[in-house]
Amino acid sequence: MLTHTQVVRLIFGLKLRQLRQEQGLTPAALAQAVDVSVSYLNEIEKGKKYPKADKVLAFARVLGVSYDELISLSLGKKLAPVSELLQSEVLREFPLDMFGLDPSRLIELISDAPTRVMAFISTLWELARNYEVRQEHFYLAALRSYQEMHDNYFDDLEDAVRSCVARFRLRTDAPFDLHQLEDLLGQEYHYLIDRHELGAHPELARLRSVLQPAARRLLLRPGLTRAQEAFILGREVAFNYLGLKDRPYTNVPAVTPGSFEQVLNHFRASYFAVALLMEESQLVADLQAFFSYPRWNAALLLGLLTRYEVTPEMLLQRVTNLLARHFGIGSLFFLRFDQDTAGGFQLTKELHLSRLHNPHANELQEHYCRRWVSLWLMEQSRQSGSPGLRVAAQRSRYWQTTDEYLCLTVARFDASGHASSVTVGLPVDDNLRQKVKFLDDDSIPVRWVNETCERCSILDCEVRAAPPVVIERRQQQQQLAEAVQRLIQGQ
Repeated sequence: MLTHTQVVRLIFGLKLRQLRQEQGLTPAALAQAVDVSVSYLNEIEKGKKYPKADKVLAFARVLGVSYDELISLSLGKKLAPVSELLQSEVLREFPLDMFGLDPSRLIELISDAPTRVMAFISTLWELARNYEVRQEHFYLAALRSYQEMHDNYFDDLEDAVRSCVARFRLRTDAPFDLHQLEDLLGQEYHYLIDRHELGAHPELARLRSVLQPAARRLLLRPGLTRAQEAFILGREVAFNYLGLKDRPYTNVPAVTPGSFEQVLNHFRASYFAVALLMEESQLVADLQAFFSYPRWNAALLLGLLTRYEVTPEMLLQRVTNLLARHFGIGSLFFLRFDQDTAGGFQLTKELHLSRLHNPHANELQEHYCRRWVSLWLMEQSRQSGSPGLRVAAQRSRYWQTTDEYLCLTVARFDASGHASSVTVGLPVDDNLRQKVKFLDDDSIPVRWVNETCERCSILDCEVRAAPPVVIERRQQQQQLAEAVQRLIQGQ
């Protein structure tokens, strides 16, 4: 069990190290400026010692922060989950010794590698919302935490894409010429591309690609779209160019998840592929033009899909890479939903850079809010019976909160009766009003939304799929508690 004193020392040490590194100071330089020994500074940063008030004031002066800011128990965005966990009742009451964990060792572990531990802690917070957690749940939750830590933008991967383009003299004009990728795989990495074999295996119908590593033979499912092929080929280039050895050999990494490293490498290769197909500066310019248009125009968003010849998911995923870095829009979310032929909805992919996890995957078999544009646009597509793409925008206000998001959605309906949608949600604030000129266009519907029907108290919902049983249960419990209290008091 961690004591309050241990928590205070550790948070102070983490903050001191974070500020020192942000200032570009070595331990020796900071120690000299504050007139303490390097070993003493090291013990402070590890959470083993806490300096006296005069030294705290000296640290604050050198680091350019106030005394109160330095001693507060809040940390920056990247380390905020560490602070939340350390101050939570969960950790304070958790019997660490029962699991062979020494609290002092935990402190040392966190102080030695705070950002790595932070990713693990973020993962635990997310998993706490779920039931029936499987191995792939853990891996994917850890991956999402990793993405959120970096605002889903990775300088090393962006640099690697530019390096690859320069080395192999690739043309990045949109749409990207996928023949360049096939030639590169064949000539540089000695691949054989087979577009027939996979079609002879109906039991593998869900797979779009399989790599036979010994023969370096890439099997592609017959009938893939140009965008699907380009993504797969770009990802194979990435695995080789980045030297990612621990990798899945199919396009679905969760089929046989061998390790988190494998899932992470699949993500890195996928990021590389999308960044290669949609060159950063080109797409940033196109997004600036899109956001500068004074009226909401769905055709402009569809035009980006045509220009880059990519899938809706590839485009909106790439948009999430660029919004924080180039537009200052960091507190966003990305959702992918699938709808089966019976009309059921499943959230199959999510990312939250805001750390506000609404909406999120629900493991309680409850009904997602049918007012979400992600869902009603799919339902419209399915009811129309006409295969193709539909685009819509919605301003979603979350019931009984101040949260509001501009949601941009692309839904797809295919001839088999399957519908899917991808959505990017942008927080409505002053920054968004400056960046997105069509935000207040009255053609964009504004709707109150909630998380699930079972947890929703909106009375006049016209699309409710289930009664508010969770709300009703809470009310019954409250009434029971009040009745018991009256009886105890003899009323």
